[in-house]
Amino acid sequence: MNLAVIVALTVLLSVTALLALVRVVRGPSLLDRLVATELLLATMIAAVGAEAAVHRQTTTLPVLVVLALLAFLGSVALVRFAAGEES
Repeated sequence: MNLAVIVALTVLLSVTALLALVRVVRGPSLLDRLVATELLLATMIAAVGAEAAVHRQTTTLPVLVVLALLAFLGSVALVRFAAGEES
């Protein structure tokens, strides 16, 4: 892969993660923080996927699946908590 593409991808993913972290810290409501956390997890998934594409490895696929599962389960749990459901 071209070095310029790798540098651009790294910069874009870093800026995205930084902006998501700022929203997690400053978010005025719980739902804002939830969306920012989902964005941060999606950025992590994209970074691991990009690393796998750059190095042409398929061994990171289980890591991607686990991150996606954690993102889904975490969002469901926090939405249920925010909605005030008991079970």
